[in-house]
Amino acid sequence: MATDVVSVRMPAGGVRHDLRAVKVVLHREMLRFLSDRARMLSMLLQPVLWLFVMGTGLGSLVQGSIPGVDFRTFMYPGMISMTVIMTGMFSAGSIVWDREFGFMREMLVAPVSRGAIVAGKCLGGAIVATGQGVIILAMAGLVGVPYSPGLMLTLLVEMFVAAFTITAFGVLLAARMKNMQTFFGLMQMAIMPMMFLSGAMFPLANLPSWLHVLTTVNPLTYAVDPMRQAVFSHLSVPPEVNATLNPGVSWGSWQVPVPFELGMVAALGLLLLGAAVAQFKKAD
Repeated sequence: MATDVVSVRMPAGGVRHDLRAVKVVLHREMLRFLSDRARMLSMLLQPVLWLFVMGTGLGSLVQGSIPGVDFRTFMYPGMISMTVIMTGMFSAGSIVWDREFGFMREMLVAPVSRGAIVAGKCLGGAIVATGQGVIILAMAGLVGVPYSPGLMLTLLVEMFVAAFTITAFGVLLAARMKNMQTFFGLMQMAIMPMMFLSGAMFPLANLPSWLHVLTTVNPLTYAVDPMRQAVFSHLSVPPEVNATLNPGVSWGSWQVPVPFELGMVAALGLLLLGAAVAQFKKAD
């Protein structure tokens, strides 16, 4: 008796196939975020508290030394960065969740490149984090930042670059993690020192030499500074106040230009993306 042979047809590979995989993963990240309102609220609560509670308290202490500037205006770019960074890292942490519940194994055995999966995760996390940052952008007028279309667009682009890089970093951390507790512990250990040393909550001028060195080797400094430069370029403040609150980043006597800073952050994001893809290729 003859036995019928059923042929199995694998989908054709190629760039279009991988792009569709990126789109599917990205779409899933968007749906997951939009369906979790508690997560959206919690990601916003911390920077809002820092901006309006801590910023108001600290502003009352330093208002005499920075005439004409609300200290919350200074902190505003840092709070945008904090929102983007925390949201991007939590988006990356979904990889560990997927691994715990078996969904990641299903994606890894799918006939798509692992690079497409990682790229979809990073782009999805970056878009989600940028969308969360838009809510902070909407609060600009409350802290004396003008609603200039040019400024809003500039901050939007800078947010996306920072979000992509931090999400790629989070995906790299999560690539071999087995449980959420380990990931979030490592995330806090890595992100909090970088956040505090980025200049998000204090000016980079007149720092002790050891602290200046730590801020210049911190990658997040080059994500926060372009946002602050953009904000202060749309404010009318005395030159001496601008020099104190917005000195920029310097390597010795060289002032690092904003395009160079953004290029460094973007290049780092691509390097982290490549490293994350390499880790996923080793994953079970």
